[in-house]
Amino acid sequence: MSEAASLPPDDPAKLRAMIAALEAENAAMRAETTRLTAVLKAHEALVQALQIRIAKLQRQKFGASSEKIEREIEQLELALEALEVAASAAREPEEEPKAEPAVAEPASMRRKPKVSEATPRERIVLDPGDACPDCGGEVRLVGEDMSEILELISARLKVIETARPKKSCRRCEKITQTPAPSRPIPRSMAGPGLLAHILVSKFDDHLPLYRQNEIFARMGAEIPASTLVDWCGQGVRVLSPLVARIRTDVMTADRLHADDTPVRVLDRARRLEGLGKGVKEGRIWTYLRDDRPWGGTAPPGIAYFFSPDRKSAHPHRHLAEFSGILQADAYTGFKALYEPDATGAVRIREAACWAHLRRDFHDVWTGTKSEIAREALDRIGALYDIEREITGCSAEERRRVRQTRTRPLAEDFKAWSEAQLGRVSGKSALAKAFRYALRRWPSFTLFLEDGRVAIDNNPAERAIKPVVIGRKNWLFAGADAGGETLAEAMTIIESAKLSGHDPEAYLADILARIGDHKINRLDELLPWNWVPQSKEAKAVA
Repeated sequence: MSEAASLPPDDPAKLRAMIAALEAENAAMRAETTRLTAVLKAHEALVQALQIRIAKLQRQKFGASSEKIEREIEQLELALEALEVAASAAREPEEEPKAEPAVAEPASMRRKPKVSEATPRERIVLDPGDACPDCGGEVRLVGEDMSEILELISARLKVIETARPKKSCRRCEKITQTPAPSRPIPRSMAGPGLLAHILVSKFDDHLPLYRQNEIFARMGAEIPASTLVDWCGQGVRVLSPLVARIRTDVMTADRLHADDTPVRVLDRARRLEGLGKGVKEGRIWTYLRDDRPWGGTAPPGIAYFFSPDRKSAHPHRHLAEFSGILQADAYTGFKALYEPDATGAVRIREAACWAHLRRDFHDVWTGTKSEIAREALDRIGALYDIEREITGCSAEERRRVRQTRTRPLAEDFKAWSEAQLGRVSGKSALAKAFRYALRRWPSFTLFLEDGRVAIDNNPAERAIKPVVIGRKNWLFAGADAGGETLAEAMTIIESAKLSGHDPEAYLADILARIGDHKINRLDELLPWNWVPQSKEAKAVA
C-alpha cells in the first residue's frame, strides 16, 4: 500500500464516518470480549464446583454404594475435561511469551511441558544471510532468539524379513543352515517391540485391544482382534517366570504396604444360573516394597494378585511366608494375621494409616463444619509437617526426630481425643473416628518406634491407582483368568516404572532375550538388575 493511500481523508464528513465505524467496531469487540469473559468465568466456576464434587465423592468411595459413586465420578471427570478444553479454546492464544505474572496463575492454567533431557532435539537455524538486506554490507553475529516446539514422530510398523539360505557342501553334500532366531511367541508374527507396545498400551495406558486394532489399521496392518487377544495373553505367559520372581522377592521383605480394590469380572456360571447379569466383583491386591523414603538399600518393587472375592483367605495365602510390618487399612481380613501364635510370638505387626484417620475427620468437617474435627485436622497436620522435613533421612534420624518432636504431639492428640470422646454423641461419625484411633493406638504409633515405617499407607494407594484408572476403560475382566493376567502384567510393568525404566523399552528388551536366557540367571532380568542388551554389548566390547 502506498503512503498516500494510508493517509486519512481530508473531508471532515468522511473522517467522522470513519471514526463512527471504528467506534462501532470497537463496541462490538468490547461486547464480544465481555461475553467471552463471562462464559470463561462461568466455565471456571463450574470447573471448581466439579472438582470439589469429585474430591468429595472420592472420599466417599466406601460401602455398598461405592460402585454407583465410581460411575458418578467418571461422568463428572469427563464433564470436567470437556469444560477445561472449552475454557482453553475461549482464551486468546499468545503470540509471544510474556513476562512472568506478578500473581501466580491457577494450577488449571496452561503450563510449559517438562521435557526429559534424553528427548532427541533437532536444531533449525533461520540464517538471514551474510549481507545486509538494506545496504549489502557484511553482517556479524550479535546474538540469537531461541524458541522451542514439541513435535511428535508418528509410530510406524515395519516387516523384518529373515532369510536363512540353505547351502550344500560340494564335497560331502551336507546341507548347512543358520538356526532360526527365537521369537517371543513361537510361530507368531509379533516382534518383541510390537508385543511390548501392545502390553503397555493395554495394561499401563489402559487402551482396549479393539482400539489398538483401529490404530494398527491406520498404520497399514489389519491385525484381527482374536490375534491381538492371543498375543496379549501369550506375551504375559512368556513373562510369567519373571513375574513369579518379582513377587517372591517383594514378599520376602520385612515391611510392606498393602491395599486392594474391586474389579468387575464376567462370570458365565452366574449368568447361566440366572443370577443377575453374569458379573461378579473380584479383587486386585497390591503389596509394595519401597524403602526410598528412608534411604534403604532394597530396590522398590510391587506385587499384584487377583482373587475372585474379598475373603480373608486370599491375603492370608499371599502373606503366608511374610514376617514383619504390614501397613494397611482396617480391613478385618488382616486382623487374624496380627494375632500371636501358640508360642505368643507375633509374626506380622500392624502399622495403621494416619491419612485414613485424617479423611474421617475431614468428612465430618466438610459436612458439619465441626470445630472439633477442624482441630483434629490441625493436630494431624502438625505430624505431617514434621514428616515432610525428614523424608529421605536415614531410619535412625527419622526415629530420633519422631521421638523428640512427633511423640509429644501424638500423646497430646491421644489425651485430647479421649477428652473429646466424652463430649460428642457416641453414635456420631466424630465419635467413630475417635474410637477408631484410640482402639488401634499401638498401630498408629508404631511409626514412632521404627524409622522405616511410614506415617500412612499412601504409597499403596498410589500403587493401586492404575487399576482404578484402568477400570474406566476396560470396565471388567473377561474372567478369573483375565484377572490373573491383569495382575501379572501390572506386576512387571509397575515394578519397571518404580525402577525408573520406560516399561515399553524394558519389556521389548526382555521379550527379545528371555527365550534364550538361562533360567538360573533369570534374576539378571529383574527390573532392579536389568541392563539393556545394547549396554551389555558395549561393556563386553
